Amino acid sequence: MLIIKNLEAIVDGKRLIQRLNLSIREGECHAIMGPNGAGKSSLARILAGDPSYEIIEGEIWFCGQNLLELSPEERVHLGVFMSFQYPLEIAGVSNQELLYSSHTAIYKARGKTPLSSLEFEKLLLEKMEKMGIKKEFKERGVNVGFSGGEKKKNEILQMAILEPRFAVLDETDSGLDIDAMKVVAEGMNNFKSKSNALLLITHYQRLLDYVTPDYVHVMIDGTLVQTGGVELVQKLETEGYANV
Repeated sequence: MLIIKNLEAIVDGKRLIQRLNLSIREGECHAIMGPNGAGKSSLARILAGDPSYEIIEGEIWFCGQNLLELSPEERVHLGVFMSFQYPLEIAGVSNQELLYSSHTAIYKARGKTPLSSLEFEKLLLEKMEKMGIKKEFKERGVNVGFSGGEKKKNEILQMAILEPRFAVLDETDSGLDIDAMKVVAEGMNNFKSKSNALLLITHYQRLLDYVTPDYVHVMIDGTLVQTGGVELVQKLETEGYANV
């Protein structure tokens, strides 16, 4: 599904990603761990199409298409989703308006007939109830006045509604209490299927106690230096990154 070959990228002349290779197949869940400044969030932003990153070498292929040739909107239509580490607030636009507009645009791009507003509202309320999100939140401005945990749950709600083929979740577990963590993790597990893929970016073991990845990668200085299974998570928790 996703193939990254020898990727190198810079921002303001600083090389943040270097010689990075990664392959993710349908049905797989991968986790990338690493210290602050390792380049984890930079990789997520590059996959989403952030124009501030200059790709100086390498390739990114997604479902047979050159991702680097596509705009952020085209990537979304193709099935790429990103959950932000710090979700943005959008005053004046309700959650329902944003999600309905996004859902309709994706359906049209894929040649499907969009849902009516009533059909979409029914779908949205079903997803919100499953995640324990109060129905009045659909009328509130996107993330406006939301707590940290509410913002992260809202990101998982967006993923559930848009049903991407490949989701990149950038430190979605940061700042969550145990109850919010369980809700967010359940949303991730519900998303996982044989036809999609998930990339988790995290600092800590606790998310991976609830969402079991197929592969765990360690990123240091902009490249992946070690790959293993879930046993690698415990090793990192015990020994840290100094011995990697």
